[in-house]
Amino acid sequence: MNNLKLWEGRFSKSTAQIFDLFNASIMTDIKLFEYDILGSVAHVKMLARCNIILEDESKLIIDSLYQILEDFKSGKIEFEVSDEDVHMLIEKELIKRIGEVGKKVHTARSRNDQVVLDERLFCREKNLYLQELIKTLINTIVNLAEENIDVIMPGFTHLQKAQPVLFSHYILAYAHMLKRDLLRLRHNYSMTNSSPLGSAALAGTTFKIDRFFVANELGFESVTENSIDTVSDRDFILEMLFSLAMIQMHLSRLAEDFIIFNTDEFKFIELDDSFCSGSSIMPQKKNPDALELIRGKTGRVYANLIGLLTVLKGLPLSYNKDLQEDKEFLFDSIETGEMSLIIINEILKTLKINKENMISSCKSGFINATDLADYLVAKGLAFRDAHFIVGNIVKYCIESGKTFEDLSLEEYKRFCEKIQEDVYQFINIETCVNRRKSYGGTSLESVRKQIDNLKEFLKNLE
Repeated sequence: MNNLKLWEGRFSKSTAQIFDLFNASIMTDIKLFEYDILGSVAHVKMLARCNIILEDESKLIIDSLYQILEDFKSGKIEFEVSDEDVHMLIEKELIKRIGEVGKKVHTARSRNDQVVLDERLFCREKNLYLQELIKTLINTIVNLAEENIDVIMPGFTHLQKAQPVLFSHYILAYAHMLKRDLLRLRHNYSMTNSSPLGSAALAGTTFKIDRFFVANELGFESVTENSIDTVSDRDFILEMLFSLAMIQMHLSRLAEDFIIFNTDEFKFIELDDSFCSGSSIMPQKKNPDALELIRGKTGRVYANLIGLLTVLKGLPLSYNKDLQEDKEFLFDSIETGEMSLIIINEILKTLKINKENMISSCKSGFINATDLADYLVAKGLAFRDAHFIVGNIVKYCIESGKTFEDLSLEEYKRFCEKIQEDVYQFINIETCVNRRKSYGGTSLESVRKQIDNLKEFLKNLE
């Protein structure tokens, strides 16, 4: 009897060894050990409160569960494939220690609602940690923007120089992406924070339990409303995976920018040696491997989201063993997201900004062309006419090997008599930046407002 699985009463023969290996999730869901213990403790308290088990039995079970948790944390609990999953491992360990009383722990519940509880507890805790990592990263970006608030760089569209912007304005774009990521996680937390325990296998239970007591014990805001939906629902995990995919996408875009800006062709930034590696054959190389790995691992995080969506797309109600596959997707994406956020934060804190190279790059590429067109509009021309004239001026400059600043007033007047001496101040790079005072624009005034708003946002989250 001791060698039988806890569910084997109906079977006349043991499961095949190869199926045991295929069926087991213990190597993955062992990460849920502590959450399973905490869920079981709350469940047992409820059973005693509802007079389903005796108070003395409850105390014995709970004390033993906490001891099992302590032993697990100290490495004294060993497990193998035959233990099947974390729920069976803990229950068998409990029975081994306290005998028949331990068998009462599973009264009025199923592994179906038990595993969803564990996953919700896990996701809830990880969600809060991810929120903290994002808040830290936003704060780091805000500090970087403040430290380099007046540094001017080329802004790009189509990876071609477009218009001059403040570096602080550029880097704050990622703070706003992360702000949206943070808000998504907060919504996901709310959707996760509902207790599933008491749904049992799919239909609820005949025992007079108190689901609201368990929810309160575990800090849930509510209990789930439909037992069939509850045991088959993995929407909260999908939302977490989607949030992580979005976070990783944003980090990947930043990584791509920095990989480009770090090249000899740009030299806008220099990555700290501690986040680069060398070549096995080329002694001169300093490769941005940390950023490349963030960019590369984004594919895995996307794949995890698509993987679980695919698992779920054809499942009939309610619980099916397919749902066991959700954990590998979840654990991998969370671990990848956490590490990526930590590394990006450290890269930003150790980053060197090459201010001179950035402003020097603004002197080519005619990035003040729009401002020259705006100048002509201010002189009374329609924008489309101004756009055409400036296009001709650009063509002339390219053919002559000149910049706007090199042109004489006489040369300007060949294209438009309305151009006066004041054009040179108008197309000055600093003027181009600081005249863009529209809300959310790149002027110094606007960027300071962005920084104030982001600080206020972070403060209100405390």
